[in-house]
Amino acid sequence: MATKEGAHLQIGEVAERTGVTQRTLRFYEEKGLLKPPTRMDGGFRLYSEEDVRRVEQIKRLQSLLGVSLAEIKEMVDAEEVKMQLRAGYRPEADVAEKKCQLAKAIGVTEKQYSIVSQKAEQLAEMKTCLEEKLATYHGWMAKLEAVEPKAAVSP
Repeated sequence: MATKEGAHLQIGEVAERTGVTQRTLRFYEEKGLLKPPTRMDGGFRLYSEEDVRRVEQIKRLQSLLGVSLAEIKEMVDAEEVKMQLRAGYRPEADVAEKKCQLAKAIGVTEKQYSIVSQKAEQLAEMKTCLEEKLATYHGWMAKLEAVEPKAAVSP
C-alpha cells in the first residue's frame, strides 16, 4: 500500500525485515519507542520506512549498550565455576591439580573478558561517531554565529 509518504509495511513485513517479533514491535509501541503506526480500515498496523529505521536503531542500541540473555548466562555461569574452584581449592593439592584449577579459572574469565571487551569496542566506535557529529554541529553553529549576532540565536 502506498501513500504520499511512500510504501507502508504491515507488521509481519517489518518484523521480517528487522529481525524482531511482531510482539516486540507492539511492545516498542506500548513503551513509546515507536510512534503509534497508521492503521488500515481493518485495524492492521502500517509502518513506514522511518519506522523500520527506528526499529533498526533500537536494535543497534540494545546490542551496543545491552548484553544478551545468552551472554548474561555465560557471565553468571563463569562466576559459578570460579566459586566452585575457590571452594574446592586445597592448599595441600599438588601443583598439577592447582594448575588445572587455575587453567579453568583463566578460561572462564577470558570468556567474560571477551564479552566485556566486545561491548567496550562497540561503545568506543559509537562514541567516536557521536564526537564527529558534535564537532560538525559545533562548526556549523560557529559559522552561523559569525553571520548573526549571538542574541539572535535561540534554542
